[in-house]
Amino acid sequence: MNIQQANFGGGCFWCTEAVFTAVKGVSSVTSGYMGGQVENPTYEQVCSGRTGHAEIIRITFDANVVDFSELLLIFFKTHDPTTLNRQGADVGTQYRSVVFYENEEQKLKTEEMIRRLTEEQVFNSPIVTEVSPAPIFYPAEDYHQDYFINHRFQGYCMAVIEPKLVKFATQFRDKIKPELL
Repeated sequence: MNIQQANFGGGCFWCTEAVFTAVKGVSSVTSGYMGGQVENPTYEQVCSGRTGHAEIIRITFDANVVDFSELLLIFFKTHDPTTLNRQGADVGTQYRSVVFYENEEQKLKTEEMIRRLTEEQVFNSPIVTEVSPAPIFYPAEDYHQDYFINHRFQGYCMAVIEPKLVKFATQFRDKIKPELL
């Protein structure tokens, strides 16, 4: 096993958590906050947009099963990396597209992925994803963890998260844990 971590912010962490929980090789996904000035921020503080934190997920994965570059491709294709401080109806710096890299290799792979997607013109607008070294990670409150699993039939989950999961399943069927197929 080759256990590593990745830190992605792609808007609401409930959405990104649901996608990456389904990926083969991912052992855990924790919703949380990174990139701000306040120690131990609360959800309410982060939602105010005044702490500087982004809603992110910390992914623990086995790089022998799923490579960081594969996780990056899933990340970029399951959110809109071309909108600054916005994902759908969620607006503010806390919803920015961001990769907080753990080491130089992750930084280089992220920059290469952005270059490749730009050259291939995968998106109609420029990618604005922030690429920064990982600061302190603050786990979100317990009620945010496994949100989709615990609230699958809530309106937000059905209207916003479920379509993201369908998009993910359509594009990355071979990356889904077999027990979820």
